[in-house]
Amino acid sequence: MIGMRSFYNTFSSRKNTNYEQRSPMTYFLLGVISPIILNLIHLLVGIYITKSRGNMYGVGFSAIGFISKTLGMVFLTWYGVSFVKLDFRIFVPLLAFFWFITHILEAFIINDYMNKNISKK
Repeated sequence: MIGMRSFYNTFSSRKNTNYEQRSPMTYFLLGVISPIILNLIHLLVGIYITKSRGNMYGVGFSAIGFISKTLGMVFLTWYGVSFVKLDFRIFVPLLAFFWFITHILEAFIINDYMNKNISKK
């Protein structure tokens, strides 16, 4: 309830706060769509590597990809909070939630492709 009140106050209050008022679409684009696209690109590359090079290269890419996705998250957090001036109380949990959910989905999908590689041999 507090989160919804904070979300509502960010967009509708006339109080002078440190954060400029932004439309909900900005939060949606940077907090929802951006991590989904970031993980979708990583998923497509991971599927390609797993299918063409094998499971060991797929696992290696997933390990290295964790670092690259973390750097992407740090960049999106900086961009959203410092540059676009989004309210961090709304933006950071939104960004982290969708990054985590797509990260888990990616793990299950890559695991499925790795199991298909094992059954071929």
